[in-house]
Amino acid sequence: MEINHPDLSDLVQLAAGAGAILREGCGNDHQITYKGPVDLVTEMDHRSEEYILGEIRRRFPEHSILSEESGDIGGSAEHCWYVDPLDGTTNYAHGLPIFAVSIGYQVRGRMEMAVVYDPMRDECFSAQRGIGAWLNGKPIRVSPCPDLNLALLVTGFPYSIRSSKNNNLPYFSAFATRSQAVRRLGSAALDLCYVACGRLDGYWEIKLSAWDLAAGVLIVSEAGGMITDLDGQPDVLKPPYALVTANPRLHAQMLDVIREVNITLA
Repeated sequence: MEINHPDLSDLVQLAAGAGAILREGCGNDHQITYKGPVDLVTEMDHRSEEYILGEIRRRFPEHSILSEESGDIGGSAEHCWYVDPLDGTTNYAHGLPIFAVSIGYQVRGRMEMAVVYDPMRDECFSAQRGIGAWLNGKPIRVSPCPDLNLALLVTGFPYSIRSSKNNNLPYFSAFATRSQAVRRLGSAALDLCYVACGRLDGYWEIKLSAWDLAAGVLIVSEAGGMITDLDGQPDVLKPPYALVTANPRLHAQMLDVIREVNITLA
């Protein structure tokens, strides 16, 4: 049986539809539950996910899906969607308008298309393997920043920050004293896209999830960025889902800092 394939406009349409749901609810009071001490979820996460998953199952019923709230939904292993219906839930629950919808489409283990949509700024980041990356249809490239001392970086912290010694704080301290500045926005998908379009020069983080990274990794890669795990290995879409990304020259300098920290932690 022939399996249907989406095109990039399908991903854009899905992200825009979910984004409209989130935009309508932004700033309202929300029903909040907790998956952990600081890991919350709102009813809007579920509404956005229900829309995206319902449309994928309707249009591409043979495909498999990996989504943040529903987990692994079975289907063809060769055609897999990665869905984060609301990346930046903590921001959203507090009325802070920094969040996004993230959708990636993988074929035979390789990410082929990606969209990250920021509904509050109406900014749609997209990419297609081998063709390029765009912001609202215009090509984007990573920053050419040549030196870590001049770099504006971004990071995030794991939900286990209170209980685990592997909590990113040693890396944060090292980069804060070696770069121009470090930001923490609260949305891994937007962190990646902001690196892709040059607003930020570099990004590192630990203990993420596949749906956090899948779309943004392709967007950064197609925008000329280098992406590896903290050991310099290229496959970041596997546990422990840690990454560092920047232009190639800056990426090498960031890896050097990470190695220095690892030596002190050993």
